[in-house]
Amino acid sequence: MKVTVLQENLAHGLNIVSRAVSPRSTLPVLSNVLVATDEGRLRLSTTNLELGITCWIGAKIEEDGSTTVPARTFTELVSTLSDQQVEMTLSVRTQTLNVHSGASNTDLKCIDSQEFPPLPPVDTADGISLKVTDLKEMIRQVAFAASADEARPILTGVLVNVSGDQITMAAADGFRLSVRKAELASPVSRPISVVIPARALNELARIISDKDETLTMHLPTGRGQVIFRLNDIELVSQLIEGTFPDYEQIIPRSRKTRTVVATSAFLKACKQAEIFAREGSNIARIKIQAGDEMQPGLVEISGQSEETGSNQTSVDASIEGDPILIAFNVRFLREVLDVITAPNVALETTQDTSPGVVRPVGEDDFVHVIMPMHLGN
Repeated sequence: MKVTVLQENLAHGLNIVSRAVSPRSTLPVLSNVLVATDEGRLRLSTTNLELGITCWIGAKIEEDGSTTVPARTFTELVSTLSDQQVEMTLSVRTQTLNVHSGASNTDLKCIDSQEFPPLPPVDTADGISLKVTDLKEMIRQVAFAASADEARPILTGVLVNVSGDQITMAAADGFRLSVRKAELASPVSRPISVVIPARALNELARIISDKDETLTMHLPTGRGQVIFRLNDIELVSQLIEGTFPDYEQIIPRSRKTRTVVATSAFLKACKQAEIFAREGSNIARIKIQAGDEMQPGLVEISGQSEETGSNQTSVDASIEGDPILIAFNVRFLREVLDVITAPNVALETTQDTSPGVVRPVGEDDFVHVIMPMHLGN
């Protein structure tokens, strides 16, 4: 293999694929990045057997070939190279990759590419087209609610349902639920329901650009995998086996109180309460009182700690229904308010022992449910 690439392109490609490297693996080759020529371009691939990322970059190829290079060493080296051109030459006999750039000359000890796990071929004919900007926002508004506890693997994933021209994503960790819907550019021929690891979707959101591009999602039959494909990036993830809980049952059908507040003011109040609440059990008390003709309704958000003190912030609100005092995990409240872009948000409540529902005002494609916490005295 003998190739020349731009340092900027090589560094960018390595940054994209590096997150799928397995840091502590019994297979040394999983700590490496596959570097291979591929139809006039250079292909970089990494995998930890659950997640795999591939990136193609432009290159001048003099000799075809492939090898696997220690990912961390290679990435750190390339990031320090200042010359625009990077020349790479592989000695197949010794599996040594010479990296030459300006005054820098490096020999890297590699592992034969034959030892790298084979990457699945993609049938590009059968895929679901998704807008990158829509997908990024869906992941941002849903994946954070997935569980980090491996004891229930199904809850570490995001349920993805596709039917007709609609895609729905849902994630729950037993204390909260996030559901987001969007329209597809074109309808699918058959309904699909899979659970994708939240980590894989977060990585996808990280590596895809903010451009108005289209991405394709493939579900190869019988492989238990999902493949996301852009022009020069591909992400492959194992699916999570099992039955996702019926989340529709969790969403309350009625409410006694609807409180509308400015999203930014509510978020700021929650951040202040969290400074104190995190010392204890993350409990924020939400006191909702309707106003009258003379003054608006008020929401008081308070957090306290035995050690550091307490904080109360009042926010003007438009309130329909009964006054209520209810407690939530303030981190959960702050995290959902962080992903809502609408200027106003509605908090729907029934009683202090029933879930609260958060919805962006004027948008019906997103709903978030939070379980209440015990108020104590």
